[in-house]
Amino acid sequence: MADILPTEFDVVIIGTGLPESILAAACSRSGQRVLHIDSRSYYGGNWASFSFSGLLSWLQEYQQNRDTEEENTAWQDLIHETEEGITLCKKDETIQHIEVFCYASQDKEHNVQEIGALQKSPSSMASSTLIESVDSACFPKERDSSYFTSYEISAQHTQKSDKDISLEVTGIQESLEKDNIDQPKRNRITYPLIVEEGRRFNIDLVSKLLYSQGSLIDLLIKSNVSRYAEFKNVTRILAFREGKVEQVPCSRADVFNSKELTMVEKRMLMKFLTFCLDYEQQPDEYQDFKQCSFSEYLKTKKLTPSLQHFILHSIAMTSESSCSTLDGLKATKNFLQCLGRFGNTPFLFPLYGQGEIPQCFCRMCAVFGGIYCLRHKVQCLVVDKESGRCKAIIDHLGQRINAKYFIVEDSYLSQETCSNVQYKQISRAILITDQSVLKTESDQQISILIVPPVESGTCSVRVTELCSSTMTCMKDTYLVHLTCASSKTAREDLESVVKKLFTPFTETKVEKEELGKPRLLWALYFNMRDSSGISRSSYDGLPSNVYVCSGPDCGLGNEHAVKQAETLFQEIFPGEEFCPPPPNPEDIIFDGDDKQPEAPGTNIIMAKLESPEESQNLESPGKHLQN
Repeated sequence: MADILPTEFDVVIIGTGLPESILAAACSRSGQRVLHIDSRSYYGGNWASFSFSGLLSWLQEYQQNRDTEEENTAWQDLIHETEEGITLCKKDETIQHIEVFCYASQDKEHNVQEIGALQKSPSSMASSTLIESVDSACFPKERDSSYFTSYEISAQHTQKSDKDISLEVTGIQESLEKDNIDQPKRNRITYPLIVEEGRRFNIDLVSKLLYSQGSLIDLLIKSNVSRYAEFKNVTRILAFREGKVEQVPCSRADVFNSKELTMVEKRMLMKFLTFCLDYEQQPDEYQDFKQCSFSEYLKTKKLTPSLQHFILHSIAMTSESSCSTLDGLKATKNFLQCLGRFGNTPFLFPLYGQGEIPQCFCRMCAVFGGIYCLRHKVQCLVVDKESGRCKAIIDHLGQRINAKYFIVEDSYLSQETCSNVQYKQISRAILITDQSVLKTESDQQISILIVPPVESGTCSVRVTELCSSTMTCMKDTYLVHLTCASSKTAREDLESVVKKLFTPFTETKVEKEELGKPRLLWALYFNMRDSSGISRSSYDGLPSNVYVCSGPDCGLGNEHAVKQAETLFQEIFPGEEFCPPPPNPEDIIFDGDDKQPEAPGTNIIMAKLESPEESQNLESPGKHLQN
């Protein structure tokens, strides 16, 4: 794209996170001229997904941003006497306390050229050995064609697809052919091998799942954006109790087929879950417990301790202290209502990671004429002194771009603007392991596990384990995400849970108790800013036509981002429909004669995207959500 952009737009959106991308698609669909820009070199912001080398380059980029601070005051000369400028943030400060650990062997047995190797000792940031350029490694959407063809996007991950992979490691494949339970032989995954297979990874900065009856799924289907992505059903819900990981029965069939529950417990569980589906119609059952916690209410329902644990931590997915009775009943009902729409669990996960979702909405915006520009920094907002409204932005090239409305992601606002804002923090850990936390006959399981807090007052930890069929990690490894609300640094919050579930990779012999645990190959800890729930009045000096989108929240679903996008859209364009279905290309009627106009426009882009060859490729993933 040329550096010089058009100078007149209806809406300028700064940041390509999920709520901003949804807003961009909605505005473009309603006929607005949209400019969507981001100073980063990749889509998604803190919602992005990276290959392994891309993640290392992202760490390096944060190191460089922390060490250097740009000062450019040339834009001040472009401000008129009747105007004033609101400076935007020069660097992203939403990520803190980064620590990286490499437990896998550093031996280069496979003649791998190591890219961005990290030392075994913990590092506060990525080291200077990260040599792959940010431009090539950090762009989450860049994949060569062989990456798509080597793996067939399907629920089954077969051995046939592996034959197409150009990078074969025969020694590792042979070690997996036989599995002796008494003396398990595990695949020896080295760090150079992880780097070599780095493009097999798609690592999310934020860990979330999609509720099958949630607002994001409904929006994807309604707007037809679902055809740009494909999803897999989360296969199992797990619980951590008395030091063991167990599978939680969800559906009626799972409950009665479970060997973990007695027949009496099965009947008790089904009776309570049936009540939760219709609890609003039976207020007498919970009226006296509204002021109590959900855990205390469960104790009054004559449920066994194991059932109370399953319901509280694996179905309602709440903590003992912070959840009221009504919130717990609502969460349980939501869980149950989502069962059965696309599978036996309530959750879906997008292939290639959460970072695909913002890009899907960006694509819809581009289809309807939106203009995109990455690596494009904005110096300031230009505000008219008389009206108090923002009238333009000035970019790093000194170009003034005018618009009616401006939408800014929270991380772009300066410290002066956010001086009165009290941010929460999210503790995150990203792990690469060599096997699942709960082994079964199938090694292609997608699991979610809630680990309850040990001490009262602390938060439970959400663990999401992804297998290679999600296209987020290489074969014979698992990608594990840990998330909780921060009370300390991410490592301090999460390391105790990591030690319970995993054992660090070691070449020496380990105790039998540790032998059954998955081995930890690589780990990354960091804290991420949670800017959700902040009112507009908390920001200082924002013009009335400047709207703020928050970054990722700590919740499991994406409901906050969708609700925020819809609320802001209705505030900016009252009366307009939010993300209506796109027109069928066959139904488009052009003005004048039957010939298609030569001038570029929405209709031409639609016709181009809906060519028979591409349409066939897009229809398959779309059908997955047509329910």
